[in-house]
Amino acid sequence: MQRGKLLFYFIIIVCVIFITRLFYIQVINEEYRISPFNNSAVRVKYEYPERGYVFDRNGKLLAANQPSYDIMVIPREVKELDTLEFCSLLQIDKADFQKKIDKARIYSPYLPSVFLNQISKDEYAYIQEKMYKFKGFYIQSRSQRDYVVNSAANVLGYISEVNESLIESNPYYQAGELIGTQGIEKQYEEILRGKKGMKFIQKDRFNREIGSFREGIFDSLPEAGKDITLTLDIELQQYGEKLMQNKRGGIVALDPKTGEILSLISTPTYNPNLMVGKDRSKNSVKLFGDKYNLPMYDRALQAQYPPGSPFKIVNALIGLQEGVITPQSSFYCYHGYQYGSSSRAFMACHCNVVNYPIKLEMAIYKSCNAYFANTYRRTIEKYKTPSMGIDVWSNHLKSFGLGEYLGYDLPIGRKGLIPTSEYYNKNYKNGNWKSTATISNAIGQGEVLTTPIQLANLTAAIANKGFYYTPHILKKVENNPFTKFNQKHITTIDAKHFDPIIEGMFQVFEIGTARYSRMETIQMCGKTGTAENFKRINGRKVQFEDHSIFVAFAPKDDPKIAIAIFVENGGFGATIAAPIASLMIEKYLTGNISRPFIEQAMFEKSLAFEYQKQLFSLTSFEKATK
Repeated sequence: MQRGKLLFYFIIIVCVIFITRLFYIQVINEEYRISPFNNSAVRVKYEYPERGYVFDRNGKLLAANQPSYDIMVIPREVKELDTLEFCSLLQIDKADFQKKIDKARIYSPYLPSVFLNQISKDEYAYIQEKMYKFKGFYIQSRSQRDYVVNSAANVLGYISEVNESLIESNPYYQAGELIGTQGIEKQYEEILRGKKGMKFIQKDRFNREIGSFREGIFDSLPEAGKDITLTLDIELQQYGEKLMQNKRGGIVALDPKTGEILSLISTPTYNPNLMVGKDRSKNSVKLFGDKYNLPMYDRALQAQYPPGSPFKIVNALIGLQEGVITPQSSFYCYHGYQYGSSSRAFMACHCNVVNYPIKLEMAIYKSCNAYFANTYRRTIEKYKTPSMGIDVWSNHLKSFGLGEYLGYDLPIGRKGLIPTSEYYNKNYKNGNWKSTATISNAIGQGEVLTTPIQLANLTAAIANKGFYYTPHILKKVENNPFTKFNQKHITTIDAKHFDPIIEGMFQVFEIGTARYSRMETIQMCGKTGTAENFKRINGRKVQFEDHSIFVAFAPKDDPKIAIAIFVENGGFGATIAAPIASLMIEKYLTGNISRPFIEQAMFEKSLAFEYQKQLFSLTSFEKATK
């Protein structure tokens, strides 16, 4: 009786074990599921979707697609190949053929990978007729980018083939596939790329395709990428690029009411279609290898320049907020500002207002260095120690987005530099420094560095009297407005302090340093700037032609555009940067140009000789100091 019970329990336990194991194999463990991914007799064929189209703010097409074809290879299936005929068909040499086959074999002998990418429609028609001769090779159709406008290459970016590290980290991508690499192509890759479809093809024991695996129940159709609308005004962008021909620099124009980027110009630039097609790699080497013009370097987002005189505006705002000046405070200028006992401790000034009390408004439109040096020094010395003063000053500046990544929706950028007490304590032994050691910050010539987009954002905050929205380039996805950047950022400066600053900026055009760029029909507010330009060569500081800088917004009472312009080695801000800014403002607000003589002068103005002279000087100096 006892043995019978034991046998019964043993049978029950064995049954439970078998049932549990069966449940695990069939339900939990995916290893034995019927799946095309677990079947070596199945080949996956991907169907690639059309990438989303890109439009400007006015609905003008910027990026579309055109048919393209890739020659695919499965190395294990390559048999009885006439290499010479195949190379002749594809117009490649035998060494190139072997290099491509080896690369495909390293990736996987069993999986398809790209052998030759992005052949044209005409090439496809010719090659397709003879592909049956070459086992292991087939043609995969896909679309490639077609940049409709020869403009905004730094904004649009480009797409390129995924690398091995990305394939390892992101299972979505396979060898030979394309991914956004720069600009909005990279930033909004997941929106633009869509979703690729898959077809699972059953093969017989001779490795021949015999039809869909399980009647296509695992197949999926491709989903097209979503169209996006940018905040960019492509007409303004193209106009600005034309004005900047034969010049180096960056221009950023914003809508101060929203933070939308209206133009983002970096010159020298390039045709975005150079980064499309099978010549992309060759063109890429040339563009990235151009160390003289740096066309792949986005000066609007990455170049860090001393802000020059436009920085005086924010120093005045800080002075007003800290109560060290009022709009009626006055200082005298005797061709500059003496801040120490030695002859070297003198900041020269060219405002030409001598032995006369200069108040805030005049200080702005005459760009008086002495006025702003006094204001800056009072701000720092208001506090017990220079360290405390510089940190208060620094925090005010950072509230305008300076010295920080602004958080815009483009994948590159630089922080610039707004120094703090920590910075100076590191650079001066035992922290032994005073406000006068940093006096050049008063006029944007000290340690301060800004990017063009930061200076444009600062200008937008002034136009708004104390707040800004994060600059951004995406306006809509399909028909859905993009609302990520609708948060208002408030500066540390009270709104009441902006009125005298704005009035001074208005007078810059009326009677000040930019009066020759004034327009009768539009009330503009601006500030010229000229930043000294030094380069360190083999440990020595060498000075070159100054940078031309200008910031502006318009109209005065209802700002619709804020702009910042840096022209490298352009000289005085009033000479090049100010006319370009006024032309772009007029173009955006009216669609026309009423001063064709100024426009033509800017079109024809070339700094090529200055850049060649600088290159020659750099080369000669390097040789002489070696």
